[in-house]
Amino acid sequence: MYLEQCHEEIVLKVTQDQRQELADFYREVEQRAFRMVMIETRHSGDALDLVQDAMESLMKKYMHKPSAEWRPLFYRILQNKIKDWHRWGAVRAKFHFSKPEQENGEDWLESQVTSTQATPEENFQGEISMHSIQLALSQLSLRQRQTFLLRVWEGFSVNETASIMKCSSGSVKTHLSRALQSLQNLLEDAS
Repeated sequence: MYLEQCHEEIVLKVTQDQRQELADFYREVEQRAFRMVMIETRHSGDALDLVQDAMESLMKKYMHKPSAEWRPLFYRILQNKIKDWHRWGAVRAKFHFSKPEQENGEDWLESQVTSTQATPEENFQGEISMHSIQLALSQLSLRQRQTFLLRVWEGFSVNETASIMKCSSGSVKTHLSRALQSLQNLLEDAS
């Protein structure tokens, strides 16, 4: 479990009740957050690190907050970690550091398309669709992609998304509208 892997000084400050609350919270957000970060990084190691770093930051800074407030705080922290990761990517590119390669050379998002009752033809169509969606998402600006993932993928309200992204509600609506229009155009062109 992740809590056992955290720094000892953090874990020592956590009561047994808080430990259970944290474990439940982490189980609730872990997979969706990981998938969200995978869309950004396309590397499972980086994605897992960012999700765990966000959880550790939440534990360090916001344990005193009620658990009902953790979800938006966690996603705000996660979005900041993603921005930092992109900034570091720009530094790597500037100094010509090599970019980590995709594990096994396969597209992670495509590998996530599974169906227990689908025919091979349906699986193939699903893989094409997921590939098209991933390609379209990668062509959005960072703010549009963040807005889309938080509003549509995670289901946050406009105000919650604005708080997480540290922008106005109007900006969230504008970014989402532009993201949806761009996605529609990109997916129509792909078909």
